[in-house]
Amino acid sequence: MTVLVTGGSGYIGGWCIASLLDRGYEVRTTIRDLAREAEVRKALANVTRGGDRLSFRAASLTDDAGWSEAVEGCQAVLHVASPVPQAQPKRADDLIRPARDGALRLLRAAMAGGVQRVVMTSSVAAVASGASVAEGTYDETSWTNLKGRGVTPYAQSKTIAERAAWDLMAQCDTAMTLATVNPALVLGPVMSADFSASVEVVRRMVAGQMPGLPRLGFNVVDVRDVADLHIRAMEAPVAANHR
Repeated sequence: MTVLVTGGSGYIGGWCIASLLDRGYEVRTTIRDLAREAEVRKALANVTRGGDRLSFRAASLTDDAGWSEAVEGCQAVLHVASPVPQAQPKRADDLIRPARDGALRLLRAAMAGGVQRVVMTSSVAAVASGASVAEGTYDETSWTNLKGRGVTPYAQSKTIAERAAWDLMAQCDTAMTLATVNPALVLGPVMSADFSASVEVVRRMVAGQMPGLPRLGFNVVDVRDVADLHIRAMEAPVAANHR
């Protein structure tokens, strides 16, 4: 079975690739620039020996080119690629458009290519942001209130992209199924010095680079558990069409 992982140069994407290789899968991944292939392979070599079963394709969330070729021959896709900023942008569309449009590009290509299951990385930011009170229990029926107070461009992008994905699935007559994964702050081991935005938060704290002592609290999940959940959601029949 061949699995496509989008965003192979990213933090979650890299661990998804490593976990798939360790389980014996053939893996294909997308990166925007194939010049980064050697860099990604070097990072993965620190945590897995299965690199001979990994291939690369060029594709961008903002362009139609390359997606049909990327999904060709794949039975499943882990759609991890999505913009994660170091700081919130001034224009929300800078995050919303690539997240939403990229997800729709991938899903349409996957349907046309005969993919059986897509697992999409969403976020707890699509579940619990913008609520009038912080307390309460959230579940798979909960959605971020986009009109709520303090909803960041990132939370908007994850919510809008995930909703667009579910809307497209509802509109299309397809045998392909979708599952989404909604993690909190993803931390854990790093493969290289190319830190993710979430790991960068910790690095800045440890390095004393925060301008003050922020009143912060995080719900944290290990990146290896997030990768494991993506694969479980890909493999389990019961996960079809669920968050």
